[in-house]
Amino acid sequence: MNDGWHGHTPYPLREYALIADGERGALIDPGGAVVWMCAPRWHSDAVFSELIGGSGGFEVCPENPWRLAGGEYVDGALIRVSRWTLNDGTVECRDALAVPADPHRAVLLRRIRAVDGPALVRVRLSARAAFGARPMTALHRDRGGWHGRIGPLRLSLWGLADAAYDEGEATLTARLPLTAGDEHDLVLEIADGPAARNRTTHQPAALQAARLWQQTEERWAAAVPDCSDLTASRDARQAYAVLTGLTAGGGAMVAAATTSLPERAGSSRAYDYRYAWIRDQCYAGSAVAAHGPHRLLDDAVRFVTARVLEDGPVLRPAYRVDGRPVPGERTLTLAGYPGASDRVGNRAGHQFQLDTFGEVLELLAAAARRDRLDADGVRAARVAVSALEANWQRPDTGIWELRPAWWTHSRLAAVSGLRAAARSIADPPSAYAWSELADSILHETRRTCLHRSGRWQRSREDPRVDASLLRPLSNGAWPASDPTLAATRSAVERELTQDGFVYRYDGTGPDDGEGAFLLCGFFMSAACLAEGRPVAAARWFERTRSAYGPPGLFAEEYDVRQRQLRGNLPQAFVHALLLENAVRLTAAGREP
Repeated sequence: MNDGWHGHTPYPLREYALIADGERGALIDPGGAVVWMCAPRWHSDAVFSELIGGSGGFEVCPENPWRLAGGEYVDGALIRVSRWTLNDGTVECRDALAVPADPHRAVLLRRIRAVDGPALVRVRLSARAAFGARPMTALHRDRGGWHGRIGPLRLSLWGLADAAYDEGEATLTARLPLTAGDEHDLVLEIADGPAARNRTTHQPAALQAARLWQQTEERWAAAVPDCSDLTASRDARQAYAVLTGLTAGGGAMVAAATTSLPERAGSSRAYDYRYAWIRDQCYAGSAVAAHGPHRLLDDAVRFVTARVLEDGPVLRPAYRVDGRPVPGERTLTLAGYPGASDRVGNRAGHQFQLDTFGEVLELLAAAARRDRLDADGVRAARVAVSALEANWQRPDTGIWELRPAWWTHSRLAAVSGLRAAARSIADPPSAYAWSELADSILHETRRTCLHRSGRWQRSREDPRVDASLLRPLSNGAWPASDPTLAATRSAVERELTQDGFVYRYDGTGPDDGEGAFLLCGFFMSAACLAEGRPVAAARWFERTRSAYGPPGLFAEEYDVRQRQLRGNLPQAFVHALLLENAVRLTAAGREP
C-alpha cells in the first residue's frame, strides 16, 4: 500500500507515461506527478525536472491511502488517464497538453474525477525554470486564477483558487474533497508571451476547460488514423499517436522527449535527444508512407527538404525543431536519474553522417510513390545525390555516431537511397546516372567490405557484423535472392541476439552493460520478411514489441536481464519501425 507522497523517488523508466502536443512533452509518473516538461519548446530548459534529479513538479494524487495505481491512454491519442484504487473507491486524473499547440504557450489540462466513493485529492505545483534553478515568483491571485513568473516565463493556473502558497518553498498546495461523480478541472499555462484571452468574454482562454478538452479530443481523433486492419493494431495506432505528439508544427520530429536517461546499466552514459535527427525523421516518414498518405509523411518531407535545400552537402545529422543548429553538450549540476549524468546539447549535431543522404532519398522516393512530392522535394533529391557523389568515399561517423571510418552501412544506405530515387523520382537521364553511381558505390563497398564468409562486415577495418546492415538490405534495394542478405542476417542472429532480442554490434551486449537495441529487433523482422520468411519475421516482431512497460512506450534499449527500459523515452524511431513492420507483416499475410 502507498500512503501518498513519494517525494523525488524515481520510478523505473517503464512506468512513465507521455503526454505531448508536438511542441513539447511531459512525463507523468504512477503517483500522478508531472516530473518532466520543457517549456515553451522541446529544446527549452525544463520547468519540471524531478525526473533527472532537479526540482519542480506538478502532482495530483489521492490523499487517501491507495492500493493500486494504473492507467491507460485514450485510444489513438496522447491523452493519459491515471487511475488509483482506494480502500473505498476509485479516483482518475485525465491529462493532456492542449492541441492545437502554440510554440510559445504550453497548456496542460488535468481533470480529476472521483469515479465511485469519496476522495480527498492532493495537488502540488512547484514550477521551476532553468532545470529547477528559478522558482515561481510574484505569484498572486487574480480573476479566479494564480499568476506569476518562473524565470523568463509567465505562469497561470486556473481551478485552484483556494490553494495555499508557501513563498519560502515557492509551492502551491491544495486538498480537493470530492464526492462520487465529482469532476474538477485544472489548467496550467506556461508561456513566453502575453496571456491568451477569449474575445467574447474577455476572460483568459484557459478558463474554458470544457472547450479545451473538446478541441483536444477532436484534434487527436482527426490526427491519428484507424489501424484496425493492421497487425498489432492497437500498438500501431499508439505508434502513430507518439510520432504525432513528437512532431512540431514546422514538421520536425524530435528523437525523444527527454534528456539524460541512462543507456547503460551502471554507467553515466546518457544523451540529449530533444532534437530532430534527419535519419529518424526519414524512418518515420517512410514508415507512414508504407501505410498511406498522411500528414506525418508531409511533415517529414517538408522539414527534411528545407534542411537539405538550405545546407546541401553540409547537412547536419540533427537540428532543433526550429531548424537551427543543435547546441554543443554541457553538463548540468543535478543529481541525475539513477545511473546517469545530466547533460543538454548533443555533439552529433556537428558530425558528418553519410547514410543520412541515403535515407533522405528513401523518404523522398516513398513520398513520390504516394504522389506527395513537390518540385522542392525533387530539387532536394538532386542535392542529396550530388552530396553522395562528392562524399561517398569520405569517412563518416555512421549511424551509431562513432569515430570516423568507412562504415559499410553508410555506403549500403547510399546505394539503397539512390536506387529508390532512380526508380521513383528521376527522369530517364538522371535515373541512369543515379543508378550508375549506386553501382559504383556498391562495387567498391563489395570489394572492401564483404567478409570472406559472404556477409557484410562493419567497415573496411572491422570484420565484425553489425545489425544496422539489415536496414538497407531489407527495404527493397536488394532482391531476396541476394546471398549477402541471408548471410548477414544469419550472422546477426548468431552473434548479436539473446532471448529473442537484438544488440547493435559485438561489444554492446549485456556483458557490456548495454541493452538490446529495439530498432535492430525491427530491422531483423524486416530482414526475415525480405527473405520470404514471414513466420520468422512475425516472431522477431512480437518479441521486440513486447519490450515496453504499462503505458506501452518504447525506449531506445531494453535490458534483457533486468527487464528494464534503457535510454530516453519515448524513442521515436522504435515506434516508427513498429508501425512499418506492422504494415509489412499485414501485407505479407494478405499475399496468396
